[in-house]
Amino acid sequence: MTNPSVSRDVPSASVLLSPLHSPLHSPSPSPLRVGLMVPANNTTMETELLAWLPPGSTCQTLRIARGPALLDATTLPTYRAGALELAKSFDRDSLDLIVYGCTAAGFISGPDADTELGAHIAELTGLPTITTAQAMVRMLTRHAVKRVALVTPYLDVVNERLTAFLAAYDIAVTSLSSFKARNVDELAAISSAQVAELTRQALHTDSDAVFVACSQLPTLEVVRTLAATNAKPLFSSIQVSALLASEMVQPGSRKDRQK
Repeated sequence: MTNPSVSRDVPSASVLLSPLHSPLHSPSPSPLRVGLMVPANNTTMETELLAWLPPGSTCQTLRIARGPALLDATTLPTYRAGALELAKSFDRDSLDLIVYGCTAAGFISGPDADTELGAHIAELTGLPTITTAQAMVRMLTRHAVKRVALVTPYLDVVNERLTAFLAAYDIAVTSLSSFKARNVDELAAISSAQVAELTRQALHTDSDAVFVACSQLPTLEVVRTLAATNAKPLFSSIQVSALLASEMVQPGSRKDRQK
């Protein structure tokens, strides 16, 4: 586990591999062609990602095989190996970038492993790659968040990994509310109304921002509704992935879609 006492800077190198290793641009107003990787059980991210992206954007979605239990340190190596093999299946000539859309699969192994995963997928596909865990850090640091309230579906052992991941970037978790889903069926049963209730509570805690973690949780209407009536910044895994995707692809750098 990452040592919470060790802080790290968010690097800004010139190579376009992942949001932690790439310059960003003004959000693209043009439709994006996204290669999306999600766990096989995910029923939320593709629809909500497209809702956050510029109109006309498309997703080519690949689903990563997994078991019924939620991911943890013991199941992650097999899951990660499957993801890397699956990434080779993308039709790279029809895409602008890759979004690796599993928050827990990013943060469980720590910042270095998550960054390496994004770089490896970028190498395999030849495309800019975002991991949702990296997008989370990028957005929180951009807004100078030092104290965050979290809403998650995870069990305690995974929440501890998330807390340590954020601590590596000098972001302290001041409040954590979790549904503690034990398997993919319990995760899928969590409703938008339930997410909204925990998020409302989190917005009233002593924190700089609220982050709803997990790309399976339905958050589109939760974020849009509550952000409009609360001054405190509110983010979700899917939302920040879309925002970073819109900024990673430089206007004029994409292949001509008319060819």
